[in-house]
Amino acid sequence: MQAICGGLPTTSLVRQSRPIHLAHLPAWQGMRSLYSRTSSAVVGVQQPALVSQTRRALQACRASKPAVMAAAAKAAPSNFDYDLIIIGCGVGGHGAALHAVESGLKVAVIEGHDIGGTCVNRGCVPSKALLAASGRVREFKNAQHLKSMGIQVGSVDFDRQGIADHANNLASTIQLNLKRSLEAIGVDILIGNGKLTGPNSVKYDLPGRVDVGGTVTGKDIIIASGSVPFVPPGIPIDGKTVFTSDHALKLDWIPQWIAIIGSGYIGLEFSDVYTALGSEVTFIEALPTLMPGFDKEIARLAQRVLINPRNIDFHTNVLATKVTPGIPGVEPVKVELTDFKTKEVVDTLEVDAVLVATGRAPFTQGLNLGAVGAETDRRGFIPVDDYMQVLDKDGKPVPHLYCIGDANGKLMLAHAASAQGISAVETMCGRKHKLNHLSVPAACFTHPEVSFVGLTEEQAREKAAAGGWEEKVTTVKTSFKANSKALAEKEGEGMAKMIYRKDTGEILGVHIFGLHAADLIHEASNAVATGQTVQDIKFNVHAHPTLSEVLDELFKGAHVEGVPKVSPSAAVPSEGAKVPVAA
Repeated sequence: MQAICGGLPTTSLVRQSRPIHLAHLPAWQGMRSLYSRTSSAVVGVQQPALVSQTRRALQACRASKPAVMAAAAKAAPSNFDYDLIIIGCGVGGHGAALHAVESGLKVAVIEGHDIGGTCVNRGCVPSKALLAASGRVREFKNAQHLKSMGIQVGSVDFDRQGIADHANNLASTIQLNLKRSLEAIGVDILIGNGKLTGPNSVKYDLPGRVDVGGTVTGKDIIIASGSVPFVPPGIPIDGKTVFTSDHALKLDWIPQWIAIIGSGYIGLEFSDVYTALGSEVTFIEALPTLMPGFDKEIARLAQRVLINPRNIDFHTNVLATKVTPGIPGVEPVKVELTDFKTKEVVDTLEVDAVLVATGRAPFTQGLNLGAVGAETDRRGFIPVDDYMQVLDKDGKPVPHLYCIGDANGKLMLAHAASAQGISAVETMCGRKHKLNHLSVPAACFTHPEVSFVGLTEEQAREKAAAGGWEEKVTTVKTSFKANSKALAEKEGEGMAKMIYRKDTGEILGVHIFGLHAADLIHEASNAVATGQTVQDIKFNVHAHPTLSEVLDELFKGAHVEGVPKVSPSAAVPSEGAKVPVAA
C-alpha cells in the first residue's frame, strides 16, 4: 500500500479528535504552492520542469516524515481500510481528498476514467484554452478596435489543429498535476468504477480488465461521480455533425454554419469560439428569451454585445424535435423546429453541424444505492441534506454516506463540488458545516465575461413577495464606461448590478457583465459567504486604476435606510492612528 512521503504507512493516518494539520508543515506548503502554480499555468510549462519541481517537493515531504509520524502516532486504530473512500476524482473529489488528508484522514479515491473529471478533461479547463486562443483571433481581427489605440496589423490567420492541441495539452497538464498532488500526500488512487456493496464497502473494477479491481472498506464514503452531457430525445449523436461539448472541445473541424441547441453557459461560450474562428451560429432556445438563467437586465445587455453584432441569429420558443445527422462537406444536418406551446412543426433548418448544449445529467447509474436503502430521484440525482449526507428512501440520512457535486444536483459547478466536498469532510470530522450555495459564484467566459453570485433581481423580488418584504428590495448599478482601466483598454461595454435589502443592507445578488467579470465577482461572493452587509463593504479600499473600482462604485452607490451616507467612524481615523501619506 502506498506510503505518505515515501515512508509513513498510510494505515497510521486514521481519524482522530485532533487532526493532523499537514498544511502547517513546510513540505506540505511547498506541495500546495507547486500544485497552485502548475494547475493554473498555461501549456507552455514543459514536462521536465514539472518533474523536477515535483521531485524537489517530494524530497522535502520525505524530510518532514518524522513530524507527520509523531502526529499520526496519536491516532486511534481503525477497523476499516480507509477513513474515507471517494468514488470519483473530479474537482469535487480532489478537493475533498486534499481537505481530508489535511484533517488527518487516510483516504482513497476511486476513478474509472480520468483524474480531474469533466472539468479538467472535457469541460471548463480545455474550453478556457479554446476561448483564450479564439479570443486572441477575435481581438487581432478587430482592426477598428486596434486602430483606436494606434495599432495596425496585417492579415490574421490561425492553425485549427494548433488551437486544438493547446486545449488538449492544457487538460493533460492539469490532469497530471492533480494526480501528483494526491500521490504526494499519500492518497491511494484505485482504478475502476466504484459501486456500493454495503454501508461501508465499495467494489471497484473496469469492464474487460482483470488487472484492476477489488473491494475496500471505509468509515465514510463520498460519492462524487459527476455528470455527462444531457441529450434530449430525438437527437442522435454521431460525434461528427451532431455532437455535445465533449466532442466540440476536440475542435476536429470548424463548420461554416453551426446550430447550437441551448443558450446557457455552454452554448454561449461555444458561440464565442465559433464566431471568432469564422463560423455562423444559430441558437435554438426552448424558452422565450436567450440566456434564460441569467438576470434579465444583464442578459439583455449581453445579447446586445455578444450576439446581435456577431454572425449569430436565433430561434426562441422552439424545440429541436428531430435532428438528422449529415456528412461533413457533403450533406447538411436537418433540424426540425417545433413550437414549444402548440407542438406544431414551424421550420426546418439545414446546417453544417449541430452542437447540443442543453445542460448536463447526473452520472449515477451503477452505484448500487439500493445496498444502503437509497435511490436517485426521477432525474437521476442523489438526494442529500444540507450537510451533503445522502438521504434514504424515507428521507433520513444514511450514516457515513455523502454525495457532492453534479451527482446531487444542488449546483452543477466544479468549484461548488469542491466546496461541498470540504463541507462534507468537516461534518464527518465532527465539525458540522453547512455550505451557503447562494454564496457560490458563477461565470460565463465569453468576451466580455458574465458573472454573478446570489439571486437575480427577478428571484429576489419573488422571494421578497413571498416573505412580505417586497418593498425593501432595491438595486444599484454602475457602468464600465466610468472605469479608467476599462477605458484604457477600450473595453467600456459592461455594467455591474447589486440587489440588496435597503432596510438591513443584506446583499441578495451581484451581477457583472464586462471585462474580467469572472475575476471581479469574488469580492462580492466572499462578502455574501461571510455575511457582510452593504454597510460592511462600502468603505473597502480598491487600488486605482483597476477594474475592481467597478465594484467600489457599486458598493458606494448603495444606501441603507437609517444609515448616513458617510460613516464618521470609517471616515475619521481613531485618535493616535497613523495616517499614510501617498507618494
